Amino acid sequence: MSTDPKYLELRRRRFRPIPVRMLVPNFITLLAICAGLTAIRLSTEGRMELAVAAIVFAAVLDGIDGRVARMIKGQSKFGAELDSLADFVNFGVAPALMLYFWQLHELHNGGWIAAMVFAISGGLRLARFNATMDDPNRPAYAANYFTGVPAPAGAIVVLLPIYLAFLGLPKPPAAVTAVFTFVIGCLMVSRLPVFSGKTVRMRVPPEMVLPAFVSAVFFIALLIGYPWYILSAGTVIYLLSLPVGWKSYRDHKRKAEAHTTSVAARTHSEPSSPYLSAVDDDDRPARLN
Repeated sequence: MSTDPKYLELRRRRFRPIPVRMLVPNFITLLAICAGLTAIRLSTEGRMELAVAAIVFAAVLDGIDGRVARMIKGQSKFGAELDSLADFVNFGVAPALMLYFWQLHELHNGGWIAAMVFAISGGLRLARFNATMDDPNRPAYAANYFTGVPAPAGAIVVLLPIYLAFLGLPKPPAAVTAVFTFVIGCLMVSRLPVFSGKTVRMRVPPEMVLPAFVSAVFFIALLIGYPWYILSAGTVIYLLSLPVGWKSYRDHKRKAEAHTTSVAARTHSEPSSPYLSAVDDDDRPARLN
């Protein structure tokens, strides 16, 4: 065995045990990937209800893994990359294939193109998010907004035609489903500011802990008992909220620009030094100035 110090240090790092706290969020992410892949299999077998349930379960896990990692201080670069891969599979590829097997295959190549556009849009949206996540030039108010519809929300929204069909409504034409799929894909890669709620404090006062638990249990019971009503209503409300988020972002941007303009004007109007002001007001000949 080599006794080179660099080799020994590299070997020590390579076989160093990984803390359990870093494995827990990665396990949750892997479970979400399993749910997304299972949704694809169920859709090929025609069991669309279970396939949609698997996507919703993957979305719930996606919202949990990051919070668990921050809570137990188990963040890692590996976990971040794995999470991006999981989002692409669960919220880009899986919903696109589900819609294709459900109805878009009736359009042949046209339906496949719509499904591909949505899946690729999900990948591009995630790549842009990772590239701009640590942008130092991003204004403070922008931290509460996503750029474009986030991938999990896009996956839940794009399945709206399936929800409506399960409610007993007439199945929309395949061309309408294809256009809807294409539009949601475009919203994911657009520059549309979407309210994220990341900066909203989630601390619950002690006296509201029990009501909060009861409300959460009640919502879960409604989702289990009336899944298509809840998913349909939630999707419509989310789509209607997009213009509200855009207007809120514009208001914050205008306020920030107005504040910057007023500060710049005040800076230019005030003399930089009292001595310079005194010299300017001096009546001495120019050669002495």
